Amino acid sequence: MTTQSLTYTPSIYQAPMEGVIDHHVRTLLSAIGGVDICVTEFVRVTHTRLPRKVFTRLCPELASGALTPHGIPVRLQLLGGNPESMAINASRAVEAGARAIDLNFGCPAKSVNNSDGGACLLQSPNRVERIVAAVRGAVPDELPVTAKIRLGYEDRSSYLDNARAAENGGASELAVHARSKVDGYRPPAYWEYIGEIREQLSIPVIANGDIWTVKDFRRCREVTGCDAFMLGRSLLARPDLALQIKASCAGEEYTPLPWPQIVHLLWNYYRTTRDEYPAKYLGNRVKQWLAYLKLAYPEAQVFFEGFKRLRDQGAIEQAFGEELTRTAGETAAA
Repeated sequence: MTTQSLTYTPSIYQAPMEGVIDHHVRTLLSAIGGVDICVTEFVRVTHTRLPRKVFTRLCPELASGALTPHGIPVRLQLLGGNPESMAINASRAVEAGARAIDLNFGCPAKSVNNSDGGACLLQSPNRVERIVAAVRGAVPDELPVTAKIRLGYEDRSSYLDNARAAENGGASELAVHARSKVDGYRPPAYWEYIGEIREQLSIPVIANGDIWTVKDFRRCREVTGCDAFMLGRSLLARPDLALQIKASCAGEEYTPLPWPQIVHLLWNYYRTTRDEYPAKYLGNRVKQWLAYLKLAYPEAQVFFEGFKRLRDQGAIEQAFGEELTRTAGETAAA
């Protein structure tokens, strides 16, 4: 590693993940540290003027300066295909407290694409530019309007056209998921396309896709030349990955969070969200998170196997109690 790389501090963004990373998860991740910018799940925009409660439900941080309880800025993401409606609702989001608007041109979900939103818009770079320009014109100049794209829809051939469209529309920054819609989430991520986009654009470009480890980060940085990186699924698998990356860039020793601390993280998440879901769905979000944690923590696989069929509150909390006790004993013995 070069001397220059040892003093380099990358910007780390938390990727928006519908139905996965809500404000509770943002709070926990920002408490761990390392993340510089959070992005909400998308607010779907059709042809209606959305009420304030729609924005504040997905982003309660709007009531506190669009910051997490630990002071990390949160960007509100909008998704839709009508420039006028997007502009109107971006303005309303700002009135509700948004300090930055992010535009979703990357969601690959069929239900979203069939409703004129997300990655389907990449089939028409002109539409991407018009949407960005409409929102940029509706939002105060001092507030960022950013965009997130994939490399294309059916294939990756339109990657530069869509990137330029976002810039021409006035985007402040562009996050690029290094796959097409058809690629889905299958490896590999095509980082080399991001490198070319960065070279062609004058606005900051954020690299996204398959950065699961510090080693992946180093390779992505080498290929893309980017200074900013967006972590999604990997931040759930390794909640302190942003800290790991920053420590590596600073040439510092860092010990990743051990499993006992992860169990406490999950327990706090469960307790915080317990009363927000019907009884039949109790524990589902924990199971969802465990599915990601299994990728980095062998202990998560074991815990998940005993946890995945539990629905009763008493059984769920007993399982947590046993795991917390077991890990506390192991920690004390060490």
